[in-house]
Amino acid sequence: MACRISELVIDAEDPGRLAAFWCDVLGYVELAREGDGSIEIGPPGVGFGGAQPTLVFNAGRNPRLGKLPLHIDVNATDRDQDAELARLLALGALPVDIGQTGEESWHVLADPEGNEFCLLRTQLKSI
Repeated sequence: MACRISELVIDAEDPGRLAAFWCDVLGYVELAREGDGSIEIGPPGVGFGGAQPTLVFNAGRNPRLGKLPLHIDVNATDRDQDAELARLLALGALPVDIGQTGEESWHVLADPEGNEFCLLRTQLKSI
């Protein structure tokens, strides 16, 4: 028997802002909004427990910014990396310099609260 990742939980200063950003990035929808301010997003029509993990943004006063011990990697599903990079930047992602040489096959970006994530080169099939 094995486990699989069902959700990723991220502390956020503004859960609504991050939920909206990541919904646009991943094509997710809002699944639940709790009384404590947390917001869960996930694949439309599937929700929690599907093949893709959901994301939960918890309201936190001091979210950790910058490089997290765990970060998210994303891949485009319907366009090449350059087109997806342009889309992510238009959504509000910012380029981050962590000492890249320029030879990497990925781009390091940050979401609106400064959490780093990477856009990888390989185009994946959508689930």
